This record gives sequence, structure tokens and C-alpha cells, in this order.
Amino acid sequence: MQRCCSGSGRAHTQAPSPATATATATTAATTAPGQRRAAEASWAGREGAPRAGGRAGSGSPPRATSTCPSHHPSFTPGPSQPPAGLSPRWAEPPLLCSPSLPRTPTMGTPTRRKAHLLLLVAVVLVSSPARSSPRGSPTTFGPVFEDQPLGLLFPEESTEEKVTLACRARASPPATYRWKMNGTEMKLAPGSRHQLVGGNLVILNPSKAQDAGVYQCLASNPVGTVVSREAVLRFGFLQEFSKEERDPVKTHEGWGVMLPCNPPAHYPGLSYRWLLNEFPNFIPTDGRHFVSQTTGNLYIARTNASDLGNYSCLATSHMDFSTKSVFSKFAQLNLAAEDTRLFAPSIKARFPAETYALVGQQVTLECFAFGNPVPQIKWRKVDGSLSPQWATAEPTLQIPSISFEDEGTYECEAENSKGRDTVQGRIIVQAQPEWLKVISDMEADIGSNLRWGCAAAGKPRPTVRWLRNGEPLTSQSRVEVLAGDLRFSKLSLEDSGMYQCVAENKHGTIYASAELAVQALAPDFRLNPVKRLIPAARGGEIAIPCQPRAAPKAVVLWSKGTEILVNSSRVTVTPDGTLIIRNISRSDEGKYTCFAENFMGKANSTGILSVRDATKITLAPSSADINLGDSLTLQCHASHDPTMDLTFIWTLDDFPIDFDKPGGHYRRASTKETVGDLTILNAQLRHGGKYTCMAQTVVDSASKEATVLVRGPPGPPGGVVVRNIGDTTVQLSWSRGFDNHSPIAKYTLQARTPPAGKWKQVRTNPANIEGNAETAQVLGLTPWMDYEFRVVASNILGTGEPSGPSSKIRTKEAAPSVAPSGLSGGGGAPGELILNWTPVPREYQNGDGFGYLLSFRRQGRAGWQTARVPGADAQHFVYSNDSVRPYTPFEVKIRSYNRRGDGPESLTALVYSAEEEPRVAPTKVWAKGVSSSEMNVTWEPVQQDMNGILLGYEIRYWKAGDKEAAADRVRTAGLDTSARVTGLHPDTKYHVTIRAYNRAGTGPTSPSANATTMKPPPQRPPDNISWTFSSSTLSIKWDPVVPFRNESAVTGYKMLYQNDLHPTPTLHLTSRNWIDIAVPEDIGHALVQIRTTGPGGDGIPAEVHIVRNGGAGRRTPPSLEAALPGLLSQGTSMMVENSAVSPAPHPSAILSLPVVMLLLVGYLGL
Repeated sequence: MQRCCSGSGRAHTQAPSPATATATATTAATTAPGQRRAAEASWAGREGAPRAGGRAGSGSPPRATSTCPSHHPSFTPGPSQPPAGLSPRWAEPPLLCSPSLPRTPTMGTPTRRKAHLLLLVAVVLVSSPARSSPRGSPTTFGPVFEDQPLGLLFPEESTEEKVTLACRARASPPATYRWKMNGTEMKLAPGSRHQLVGGNLVILNPSKAQDAGVYQCLASNPVGTVVSREAVLRFGFLQEFSKEERDPVKTHEGWGVMLPCNPPAHYPGLSYRWLLNEFPNFIPTDGRHFVSQTTGNLYIARTNASDLGNYSCLATSHMDFSTKSVFSKFAQLNLAAEDTRLFAPSIKARFPAETYALVGQQVTLECFAFGNPVPQIKWRKVDGSLSPQWATAEPTLQIPSISFEDEGTYECEAENSKGRDTVQGRIIVQAQPEWLKVISDMEADIGSNLRWGCAAAGKPRPTVRWLRNGEPLTSQSRVEVLAGDLRFSKLSLEDSGMYQCVAENKHGTIYASAELAVQALAPDFRLNPVKRLIPAARGGEIAIPCQPRAAPKAVVLWSKGTEILVNSSRVTVTPDGTLIIRNISRSDEGKYTCFAENFMGKANSTGILSVRDATKITLAPSSADINLGDSLTLQCHASHDPTMDLTFIWTLDDFPIDFDKPGGHYRRASTKETVGDLTILNAQLRHGGKYTCMAQTVVDSASKEATVLVRGPPGPPGGVVVRNIGDTTVQLSWSRGFDNHSPIAKYTLQARTPPAGKWKQVRTNPANIEGNAETAQVLGLTPWMDYEFRVVASNILGTGEPSGPSSKIRTKEAAPSVAPSGLSGGGGAPGELILNWTPVPREYQNGDGFGYLLSFRRQGRAGWQTARVPGADAQHFVYSNDSVRPYTPFEVKIRSYNRRGDGPESLTALVYSAEEEPRVAPTKVWAKGVSSSEMNVTWEPVQQDMNGILLGYEIRYWKAGDKEAAADRVRTAGLDTSARVTGLHPDTKYHVTIRAYNRAGTGPTSPSANATTMKPPPQRPPDNISWTFSSSTLSIKWDPVVPFRNESAVTGYKMLYQNDLHPTPTLHLTSRNWIDIAVPEDIGHALVQIRTTGPGGDGIPAEVHIVRNGGAGRRTPPSLEAALPGLLSQGTSMMVENSAVSPAPHPSAILSLPVVMLLLVGYLGL
């Protein structure tokens, strides 16, 4: 039994049965899905905590407890007697305890029968399966996915023994899990290959035949079921290349070639690289080589001698957690005799005519061409412009994250001096579904109507379907499904559950989930009671809300004391239950009670109305007129009820002024409570307008207005229109903007060339445009150019903001007015005259149909030949005629033309026709080895001939026994007749020939000469180095180096010496195995390198680091070497580090004997 207090103060008892108690708590409230997230945190781990009702924070009545809610400060006892005129159902004292059943009146009365009916309804509702007891818990909510399965690519050859697809949902009570494969629910029996671990699906020993497919996780609890996104399990593989030998590939040196990769069967795609001769000698990515990542083929734009060799294709598969690579058999590339002819580009690696891509993906287009010279690759978007990040001369165009704006036609152009080739293809951008509008958790009253909606974007347009508790939802008697709209009429408790909106197209499927909780609640004021104390101003108006939580909506009545309130001229009860009292007087003070009832129950709440003095403005702000940058104070004083606080609020054009804004212009001028003056600092144009001062208390407010006028520079003109468009002039008109209370003095016109041009002032007619003008002519424009215009107004206070830009126009065409520049030329094949120039920029073309008109003649001739080259981008012309002799001077002129006529002609330039190779070979070639890796070569020069300008000589050399085709080549940079060839093998005989060369190529070869390089120098550095110091001399000795039979003689030694006083090293030569060096007495340490020298060159150095301490240095005994690493450092008494690089033992150290002993004792821990 529990005792509670009624409104009359009389004690009574309630002894609800277990069923009644359950009905009371369960029918009173349900947990709001939107509030359950907060409830989880506060209720986690509190299973033993007392439950205060349905959903935490929902405002639902709690279960009956031993505490009487009438003691709660938000509640007041009801009247001891029913208000006059109240129906019999209100005759019982209002119950302010938790919504237990109403006090049972005398048997046989109508009220008693109604109470029994309410109890019956409550019991029926509790027994409904859709409103089972878990929903009464504060933490009850449906499954919400925290982890969903992801698609997985599993390597067929993987050593992994299992695959795990993740699934985890947050739910209360905790969720249970099921899985579907290809739409069919899986049987997850213990001991099978498919196991459920938590919510995760674990597949043991996965195989493609049994396990490849589409998987979905289903999470369920008593609230409902949700379905996860789809996860596809695929199996990847990469087979080996064919074991058959590959046929050799043969082409002429100078031609392009393609080596096919022919990759083995695989999934998914591969990346490719190529090897030359051996691993890891990979083919570089440069302008001459290209490896297609689409086919794997290797392309060489123009072959040369270095491309000879054997090639293997390396294909690599990248899967989720493994990488595999396979090599093809080697294919030999053979080169026939060199073809030195030039030929135009021919694109061999082409991107498709149509490429489909999804938004956000990286898209790569490939384009590579053969040609001599090696072609340059350029990209452009035919129906738009390339992003600066994409523009590239590489064989690939990469768009890192494609968007719909990137859709269009793209062109690759390969160009060299002989011509150009192009290929075009279109990128079509599509998109996976993406939510524009999603459903969210929803509470709805029983019997009400509900409309839920979701919307998704995608390409193709997604279709939308609905799921309820994981099952397809279609239109029924009370449910209407219209694509993204779901409509319920007359909701019932059975409609509660988990709903999912599913949007899908061919690129993917997305899910949005939400919980629908249908509520049936008795009125409850605990979350929104009537305010206990309600202050109001005399003569004012007050609105008292009545907002109990109830489902369905409660019927509301108001009373003052014991009198029921009805609508009148001063009193109104609105449809939502709010009580409004107007023209308040002292007689309106008293207790006001709101009564609320629905079929689930009833409740009431009371507040006390207190009447206060009204607030009045005693000093109102005055209107003002100021200039831009001035300051102003607006006064505002008020009187108010002394028992209340007064606050001043200022608005500008009905928008509140923020006094705390950093760098703001507004300040409060006084801290007195009844003074609310406003100061405006450094007034701007935007500060002009209607200012309102409002003096406000918690019960009322009073306000006064003032107008502030701020004078400043004019506002932007409007309506800029372009008319009478000519080739260099247009007529501009505009409408006047705001003068900001100061007359406009003049206008300035500006123009720009879109899209990125800067605004510049233009010449006009009249030159000075007065402030009352609204039209003017623009002069000095460029023909056939796009322009935008704007107008700027000025007055005595400054220059205003510019107008918006006009619509873009294009001036009319005219003949070109500027001659092309950069006329030059030369080169090419025999019988050709090649002419080059700088293309005329767009702003100087003056019209469509643009091209170039060339005039040329052999120097000294009278008549001119002409050639017409169409296209504004053209910059080359080749005149070919067998009668053109090599390196013949031509006089050349150029002019441009368009549809309106020809432009002016350029100055005459002198250009030479193509050269031919030199015709004479060098003579008297002589070669001699001067070291083990070098030889000197000399020859008699070749006289200049009429074929061209001699640039230098090419030296070809090869080992005796090799073929001349394998010769290495070096070229002189001028007309020197001697050279030193380096990088040779020691003790080797070489054949040497010389050829003269010019821009056309190399001439005939000279007779060959022979030279043999010297034996190599000894491969051992000087050893057993020691030294002694005197006052100003350093004496260093070492053991002589004796050469082996296959090494050259030692004729002396070179020593490089450097000390800490003079960082620049000095070189010393000696023919003996010792040397004395004069040194300053104050040196701290020195670095010395000693090496042999002789006919074969210099040997390997021995490097010693000497620290001066007045003693003699010697080599460290080998037995100590292992103990010394890490102990040697600068500052050790006398130390030498021998750092010679040679096949000799590890570098050792030389120390004075006392220091060695000290180091050894320290090392051994003695």
C-alpha cells in the first residue's frame, strides 16, 4: 500500500494489482527514438536503477513509486472543490501522483464506470504485442548499425583460412543477427563453414564456387529489424604468362615500335612495368617510352641504339591484402640500319571513343604517338577548358576526382616539326545513389496521420523502395507507398517498428533507417508545467501556455480559482490551449489552472498571476543626419517597476544589434540601469536606417524609434546595357544608383575580357561623363573580342561600388592590324625550307577564318613565291622542292589574314634551307691510351662546305673484336680537333673513327685508328702509415705499394693535406714513400689522403685523421680493432682513422700506445 496526497489534502490509498501497475506505466509513455541516444549514456550499466517512467527525457509519466509527485516544486495541489460548471468527470480531486488509475468513486456512479472503462482500455493496450514491455524501458530502441559489411576481394591463392564480414548494431535490448547470401537466408549451424561470431559472419576455407556472392546482415530486437548494405565477396587471381618463347621484334633505328604484353588471365585489373635485359633494370617513364596501363603494351616513339636488348613484361595484381607479380618471357628487340628521315606523328595508344566514370573516381586517358622527332603530347577539352591541375604534356591525362562538370569531349594532340595527329573521345560521368533527404526517428500519436519521405540523387536516376522490419513494404489499407513517399492514415500501435528507405541504381544501393514509435499517453505536465509565478504588466497582455504531453492531443480547459474561463473580449483560450489575457488589471491576479484530458487519462497544473507596473520610455532617441565615418550617440531613458530588472535592446531595421561583435561599430554609452544610450563609431553606409530602442522587463516592454541618415559615396549603378556594337566601339547605357544623399558628380566606364581579364578604365565619348548622364560611347576596343562592361559613380564624398558586369558581347570583325612575330626557320630534310613563327594571340586576330600568308624567295631573286597556311594555331610551314639546294639563304615575309582581309606585312627575315650531311671525312686520326680509363684522340679538321654549318665531330670507339655497330659515341661541342675519351676499360685495345656533323646529321667516317689503354693502377692503398711531429714539420711514412703483374707501375705518390686552420686542401707529390710537410705549431688536427700514381692513373686513397698531441702515430694492432668501434672520437689523445675504400680489411685506427691501453682497460671494465 502507498499513501499519496489528493488535491483536497485528504489521504486515500491505492493498491493497484500487478496488471494494473503494468498497464499504468506502459500505457503512460513510450521511449522517444530521438531521445533514446541520450538515454543510453545515462542508463548504461544501471540495470538496478529505479525506472522513472517510459523514455528518458521524453516527458512521459513514470511508473508508480513511493514518492508523491505533489511534493515536486513544479506541481501545485488542485482546488478542493471542482470549478463551477465543470462536468462530473472533473468532480473528483485531480491526481498529481504518477498516472496511476484515478481514485475510485462510489460504486454505481457514471464516473466509476468511466474509470473501469479506462482501466480496461489500458489493460488491452498492454497486452498488445506491438507495445510489449521492453518499450517501456528508458533504454529501449531499435537496432542502429555501427559496423556494416564491406565488399572484399579475396585472392584465390591466399594462405588465409577464413574471411570475416563485419556486422555490429547498437540496440536495446541487444540485437540478434542473421545473414543472407544472394537474397536467401543462410543456415549458420555450429560446426559448419559459415559461423556467426557476435554479429560477424566468418567463412572458413572460402572458395569461389561456394562463397562468391552478395551478403547482407539482418539485426533484430523486439522493436524491429534492419538490413545492412550489400557486401560483395569476390575472388581475385593472376595466372602465369605463357611459357612459349616470344618472337623477336625487328624495326629500323629511328622508327617507333610497340612490344605487346599479352597479359595472362586475371581479376581484377593489373599494373604494368617492363624490364630491359635484367631485373631491376626497368624502362623509364619519359617522353620516348610509354607503358600502357590499359593493355600493358610498351611503346617507343623513336628507337635508338640504346633500345637494343631483351624485354620482359611485369604484370602486378593488387588485392585487398596481397600483391602478386608475374614476368613474361623475354622478347628480343633488333634494330636494322638507322633511318634518319623525319616523319609526322602517328598516335598508336588511343583512349576509347567513350569512357564511363563514376563521380569521385580517378579517370586516366592514355595517348602516345610514334614520330621523329619524338612528338609532344598536348591535351584539351573540346567543349570546355581543362583544370590547371590536369593540363599536361604527358602521355596520360589524369582527372583525380571526376565530377559532372568534367563530362565532355577530350582531345589528345601529338605534334612535332613534321606535322600533328589527333584523337578524340568522350567522358560520360555517372554517379552512385546519394541521399538528398533521409528519414529520421519519429514519434507519432496513435490515430494520427503520418507522411515520411526520402529522396536520392544519382545517374541513372535511382529507384526508391521501402522495408519494414527488413521485409518489403507495399501499399495496404492504411499505408500508401509512392516511390520516396510513405504515408500512414490512422496510425495504430502495430505500425511501430524499424523502417528503411532504399535507393538504388546500377552503380549501387544505399539504405536510410529510422524507428517509428506510435504513442498512447495520458496527459502529463511534468515536463511542461504551468509556470508557478506568472508576472504581467498592468495594461499589458499575457499568454500562459498549457502544453502537457499527451497522445492523442488532450482537450484543455482553464479556470481562475473555481471559475471556468470562457472566451471574451479580454480572455481567449487558443486551439493549442494557451490562455491569453489582455488589458491586465490588479483584479486579474490569482491562481490559474489548466485541465487536460484524453481517453488515456487526465491531469492539471496551476500557476499564480502577479500584476506589476508598466515600463515607459522617458527620453526617446532623436533622428540624425551624418557623413560616412562620423560618430553619433542616440539617447534612450526609461522608467520601470522597481521590483524587476530593466534591459535595453537596440535594433536596426528590426534586426538586433550585436554589441559583442569583434571590431563592431556599436557601443553602450552608459552603465546606469535606466539609461540605454547607443553610440555609433565610424558610421558606414550600412548603419543608416530605423533604430529602435526597446526597454524591456520580464513582463513587458516599451520602445521608441529614430532615423539615422548616413551620407557617402554613391551606390552601384544598375541595368548596364550594351548597344550599337561596332568593331572598336560600343554604346553603353545604365540606370542611376543610390546617390547616398550626396549628388553624383561623374561616371567612369571600365571593361574586361572574360573570363579572367582585369577591369581597366576605357576611353569614352564624351571624355568626361557628368553625373546626370545615363549613356556614353566606349572607344578603342579590339575587334572580334569578348567584353564585359561596368560603370562606377563618384560624388564629393568619394567613389562608390561598381555596377554589376554587363552581359558579355563580342565586337565586330576587322582585318588584322598586327603582323606576326618571331619569323625564323631552318632544318628539315634535304630539299626543304622550314619556316617558323609565333602564333598571333587571340586578342590580335580581329576575326574568324584566321591564317597566315607567307612570301619567300631565294636571296638575290626578283620574284616572290607565296603560301597560305590556315589556322590561328599554325606555327610551321615546310616548302619542299628538289631544286632547293642545301643551306641556301631565302628572304621571308609573313602577314596574317581573316575573313575581313589581310593584315600588315612583317619585316623581311633571312632563313636558310635544310642542310645536308657533311661530304668529307676527317683525316690523320691518331689515338693513344693515357691511363687505364682514358685515351687522347686527334685528327685533321674538315673544311666548311656548302651543305651547312659544321657543328663539331663525333668520335666512335669500340673494343677490338666487337662490331662497329655497337660503338659508343661522343660529340665535341665545337670545332676542336682533339678530345679525351673517358670511361674506358683498362688494358683494352679500342678502334676509333671520326665523323664531322651538322644539323642534318653525320658525314662519312674517317679511317680507323687504334689505341690501347694502360693497365689499371694498384687496387690497394698505401699501408702501415705512421708519422712524427717536430716543432713545425709533420713527417709521414708508409710502406711502398708493389703492383701486381696485371697492374701498372707506381711512379710516385700523391698526398692531399688539409688542417683545421686552412680548410682548402693542398696537393703534394713525391716519388718516395715518405714526405715532410711544414705545418704551423698551433694546428689541432689534420686530414691526409695518400694514393699511388703512375701510367695507369691514380690508385685508391688511404685517408688518415691526425690529432696532434706531441707523440708518434702508428697503426692499431688488429687484435684491438674489434674493441675500438664507437670509442674513437675527436679529442682522443693521438688518433688516426684509415678510411681507404678498397677490398682490403675493414678500416682500422692508429693510436698512441698509452691511449690504446686506456681505451682497452675501459672497454674490458677493469
